[in-house]
Amino acid sequence: MQYPALDPVAFSIGPLAIRWYALAYIAGLLSGWGLMRRFADASLTLTREAVDDFLTWATFGVILGGRLGYVLFYKPGFYLLHPLEIVKVWEGGMSFHGGCLGVIVAVILFARRRQVPVFHLGDLVCTVVPLGLFFGRLANFINGELFGRPADPTEVPWAMVFPRGGALPRHPSQLYEAALEGAALFLLLMLARSLPVFRRHPGSMAGLFLTGYGLARFTAEFFREPDDFLGLLWAGASMGQLLSLPMIVAGLALTGWVLRQPPSLPYKA
Repeated sequence: MQYPALDPVAFSIGPLAIRWYALAYIAGLLSGWGLMRRFADASLTLTREAVDDFLTWATFGVILGGRLGYVLFYKPGFYLLHPLEIVKVWEGGMSFHGGCLGVIVAVILFARRRQVPVFHLGDLVCTVVPLGLFFGRLANFINGELFGRPADPTEVPWAMVFPRGGALPRHPSQLYEAALEGAALFLLLMLARSLPVFRRHPGSMAGLFLTGYGLARFTAEFFREPDDFLGLLWAGASMGQLLSLPMIVAGLALTGWVLRQPPSLPYKA
């Protein structure tokens, strides 16, 4: 298949170009905010007003954490020599793992400031994060970036020739990630949230998210082309896989520890 000719610019207002990537961030934050406000109606510890205030904290956590994560995890040598390039977020270069750490810091600081149970807030945030991941991966596809590894079109008839990927057909790994990290993980978390064992153990949803995302990303990386400036690293793993392993371990440990604690009731019956 030929990659469809998609314009990374959604529309322009005079000299201002609005890109799909920016709209994906906005859609992810607003959809997550809206769903968290609905969750707040059933919460005993979190109000809609608190959710409204947290949106700003989450935005800064995503942007600052995502950018610094990319700088430290992917190109530390380059940015050490060119520190002014760090602020050029509009040129691309964001790390989900860094953004995740940024949001974790935002959750902890906000919870302390507003005296909200940190695990309860973390559970609500983790439940809606896959929405942002879904929109973000679709934007990656529209931009024709982060494409997959070469694929045999006789075995993978949906393999595409990406403009930046040479003449070889490749896996549309951005769509795989949208399905796994976005849609499937969101449905899993929503199902878990309906179960009493998860609702009565704050922190269990956060643990499930960390484990689920780590496994989804680790799997998708087998089809995604490694960054050309990194290639494959230790034991043939990509950077994305190496960064996902600690998430899986932390998620399993957190879920196991939380489920051994006495149950509480952070939601209305």
